[in-house]
Amino acid sequence: MIDQALTVVSVADVVVPLFVEFPFERNYVTSIIYVSLYVSLTAVLLSTLVSLPIAMLVGFSTFPGKGLLVALINTGMGFPSVVVGLVVLFAVSSQGPLGTFDLVFTREAMILSQFVLATPVITGVSLAAVSSVEDGVRDAAYAMGGTRLDVALVTIKESRYGILTAVLAGLGRAISEVGSVLIVGGNVAGADGTSITRTLTTAIQLEARQGRFELAMILGAILVTLVFLINGLVLRLGGSRV
Repeated sequence: MIDQALTVVSVADVVVPLFVEFPFERNYVTSIIYVSLYVSLTAVLLSTLVSLPIAMLVGFSTFPGKGLLVALINTGMGFPSVVVGLVVLFAVSSQGPLGTFDLVFTREAMILSQFVLATPVITGVSLAAVSSVEDGVRDAAYAMGGTRLDVALVTIKESRYGILTAVLAGLGRAISEVGSVLIVGGNVAGADGTSITRTLTTAIQLEARQGRFELAMILGAILVTLVFLINGLVLRLGGSRV
C-alpha cells in the first residue's frame, strides 16, 4: 500500500504547480502528501495485522466477558483523537515507557497514534463481517477434516469484502485525523519546505491560520478527494456479497 503514496506524489508533481504560487510549493505540497499517505498506510497495515487475528479469535470463541470486550472495541471506534494523541505523547516522552526511543515529533509517533485510532475500527468492522458468516460454512469445513487454521481461512474468504471494508474504513479514519497527529507530530517542516511531520490535515489548519487560503483550499481538495475515494470504495464493497 505504501507504493500508492509514490503514485499520488507523482501526480501532484504535475498538477500542483499549475495552481499554487508559493515558495517551495512543489516540494512542500508533494512532501505533505507523501508524509500523509506514508503515515496512514503504514499505520493501517500494522493495524490490520493486529486487528484481523483479534476479530477472528473473538468471533470464533465463547468466553466470559466477550460481550464487554466487544463493547470496548465498539467504544474505541469513536474514541476522541486528541485524547489518543495525549496518551501517545506521554508514552513517547522522556517520562513515558517509550522515552528511550526518542520518538517525540517523529513520523513513528504519528504512526503509533494512528494505529491506536484505526485498530478499533478495523477490529470492530472485521468482527461484524466474520460473525456474519453462517455456521454451516464452518461446520462444512470441519466435516471435511479441516483444522482450525483451515476453518479460519475459509471464514476470511467468505467475509473478505467485509474485511476489506474494515481496512478502508480504518484508512479513512487515519488519513482524515488531525488532533492526535498534531499533538504527537508537532506539524514540523524543514527550512526548504519539505514536510517532516506535517500532514494534509495539519497543513490545512496552519495555512488557513496564516491566511494563505488558496493553498489551504488546494490541500483541502486533495484531502477530500482521497477521503471521497476511500469512502466510495467502502460503500461499494459494503453493498457487495460473496
